[in-house]
This record gives sequence, structure tokens and C-alpha cells, in this order.
Amino acid sequence: MKETYETKIEQLKQIIEKIEDGTTSLDESMKLYEQGAVLIKQCEMLLTEAEIKITTLSRDA
Repeated sequence: MKETYETKIEQLKQIIEKIEDGTTSLDESMKLYEQGAVLIKQCEMLLTEAEIKITTLSRDA
């Protein structure tokens, strides 16, 4: 099942909380940062797809 934009944002918030809590090791923080970077790219792609779809629908109307 495809994850939604909202799900990815929630995962990103959880990653940020873990990094900021002060108990995460440097290695774990780096892994979390990498996961967050991937999630951000995925969110940007989803937003771009939505923008293209809205633009297309607006033209067809």
C-alpha cells in the first residue's frame, strides 16, 4: 500500500523528535538524518505530482 504524504510527514516528525531528544547517539542520529532526507524527497515528489495534477485539471475545466 502506498504511504500518504501525511504518513511521511508524521514519520519525519518522529525522526526529528528522536534526534532532538538528546539521548540518540551520533551514529543513530546520522542514520535518522538520512532517513529524514529520503522522506523529504518523497514528500517533495508527492507535492510536485499533486501540483501537476491540479494544473492539468485546471486546464481541462
